Amino acid sequence: MYLAHISEDGRMQSVKEHLENTAKMASDFAKPIHLEKHAYISGLLHDVGKYTDGFQKRLHGGAKVDHSTAGAMEAYKRRMLIESFCVAGHHSGLPNGGGRADIQGSSLNARIKRANKERLEPDKEWEREITLPECDACSNDLLELSYDIRMVYSCLVDADFLDTEQFMTGITDRGRDFDVTAMEAALKNYISPWYPAKTELNKLRCEILDHVISEGIKLKRGLYTLTVPTGGGKTVASLAFAIEHAKRNNLNRIIYVIPYTSIIEQTADIFREILGKERVLEHHSSVDYGEDEDSLFYSRATENWDMPVIVTTSVQFFESFYKNRSSSSRKLHNVANSVIVFDEAQMLPVPYMRPCILLLTELVRRYSASVVLCTATQPSLNKIIKELYPEYEHYELCPEEYYINDLFRRVTFEFDQTYSVEKLVSCLNNNEQYLCIVNSRAAAQLIYESMRGDGCFHLSTNMYPAHRKRVLNEIRQRLKKGMECKVVSTSLIEAGVDVDFPCVYRQISGLDSLLQAGGRCNREGKRNKTESIVHVFDLECGSPEMFSMQIAASKHVLEKYADITSKDAVSLYFEELFYLKGSNALDQNEIITQLKNNNLPFKDISDQFNLIENNTRTLYIDVNESDRLIEKARLGVAGKNDYRQLGQYGVNIYEYQYLKLKEHCAVDDLENGNCVLIDSSLYSDEVGLNLIFKNGEAIMI
Repeated sequence: MYLAHISEDGRMQSVKEHLENTAKMASDFAKPIHLEKHAYISGLLHDVGKYTDGFQKRLHGGAKVDHSTAGAMEAYKRRMLIESFCVAGHHSGLPNGGGRADIQGSSLNARIKRANKERLEPDKEWEREITLPECDACSNDLLELSYDIRMVYSCLVDADFLDTEQFMTGITDRGRDFDVTAMEAALKNYISPWYPAKTELNKLRCEILDHVISEGIKLKRGLYTLTVPTGGGKTVASLAFAIEHAKRNNLNRIIYVIPYTSIIEQTADIFREILGKERVLEHHSSVDYGEDEDSLFYSRATENWDMPVIVTTSVQFFESFYKNRSSSSRKLHNVANSVIVFDEAQMLPVPYMRPCILLLTELVRRYSASVVLCTATQPSLNKIIKELYPEYEHYELCPEEYYINDLFRRVTFEFDQTYSVEKLVSCLNNNEQYLCIVNSRAAAQLIYESMRGDGCFHLSTNMYPAHRKRVLNEIRQRLKKGMECKVVSTSLIEAGVDVDFPCVYRQISGLDSLLQAGGRCNREGKRNKTESIVHVFDLECGSPEMFSMQIAASKHVLEKYADITSKDAVSLYFEELFYLKGSNALDQNEIITQLKNNNLPFKDISDQFNLIENNTRTLYIDVNESDRLIEKARLGVAGKNDYRQLGQYGVNIYEYQYLKLKEHCAVDDLENGNCVLIDSSLYSDEVGLNLIFKNGEAIMI
């Protein structure tokens, strides 16, 4: 008997049993997307390379052997292209297809050629034990084929892992049922105290909520926009739509995609309050999973998203689809047949805009998903969507009469002069409570140092997440009690962070940022609109180059519209921004061109698709709460969950900053490429990472 696995307690699983279990599970995963036969055959073939003497010796301590290429070769001989890619990459990641002449390297063609040359074939016993059905034809459209391969790959690697995990460890507690009727009841219970509404503003919020619920009940799967003004109850309204829409269309789960972890934490807390902790999975790099069994369940759930509601980041969502690794791909089949809500949709990354939109259209068009682009400032994406998805017809879930209602116009925008830091601080000090948002960490730190005192706060990504969370909690308490509260921040506070200031100062930036900043002023409408001022200004020192096009597009709109909050102004802003950047800038690495390439370069695309700059590394701050985790990292025994918890104490730094810190012996290196700050004088409770050395030398931040 050929064996696939031997457990620590000596139990044995045959290759035949593992292949059949994996094939059945993968096929079940693929049913909603009608790729079940491709998934089934991939499951049957993925480990036929274990029908070899070399692998059987490996199970007993022998040398490592390649057991993936044999199955890929068997699929290739039978012209099963999807199966060949999936089997070849089920451990090492989806490979490039490669050219016909390839013989060296890791491309699929090169591996198949070398396997033929070296006669790398499994024992014929596999054909006596395993019967392959006839294969379905695959798409002739290379772009469609590339996504089909990714989906089948996801079904295969998740099924392979789950069957192996269950045999080796006995873990079966995975996933939670999507009980949409119970979720609907929980939502109704949560919102019932809102009716009848007691104020005009709350009455309008309830009308929006009722309208969006009715849309969810009647609409079929599709791609929709939901444009709700700041303060209009967007978070609960979008969840209500998703629940009713999932019920109406028999969808399997709800996925929330959000740009910033600060918003994710806030949104996940709201969803847990509404639906219960057991239904909500929060997945991002900084989520703090504990070590008890309940926490380990949620940690395992991040691997494949087999949960009713997932709240995650744009980076996690899009990179899962465009990276080639098996670990990141396991969840893709669970994205199909879901409601996917993109909160703060205006934050879709411009250099990857076209491949991101293409993915969304494919999920709707071919994988039974519904997508909702949800924001208070809807970007003008219709032209791009229509180009990639010609049959698309725009449908807005929130009628315009709600958007333009005066009750949502709670602030007045004023356009100030260009200030020196000293002059700006002088203006700021005329207020007991204010929020000032600037375009760089350096400017935020400089302004804060000029205004520091009791009731003054600084917020930026120079502070580790747990530190920012503590400061935000204190800010909210002071605002609630009417105490002095003066805050200078980078843009991290403006998208979705629930704070309410009587006045806001915003350095000129993109129009979407200006409007988001306005959402932090008079948020609850308790003050008069004419007294709630959002001051738009510039600094003499200017802004980083990365903001130049956004600022230019905003100035173009300011010349044409007195009311920058109007839909026409917002639409013009995004059209101008995309025009200034040019169509090539919306797909800077030509991902879509590569997706249409005959060689199907999965690994190349994976290397190039990076929503976060990859020239940074994480600097961990050693404080009482993190010292145990840092010690495990130093000893090389920290696991994935340890690093997730450690993320709450990390600050991203650029390579030049790291090198300067090394030069001053201020950091210790860790084996994963990140580092620990050992010069505690460089981190302060007020501004976080403050890269000014004792000799007065400063690193630009």
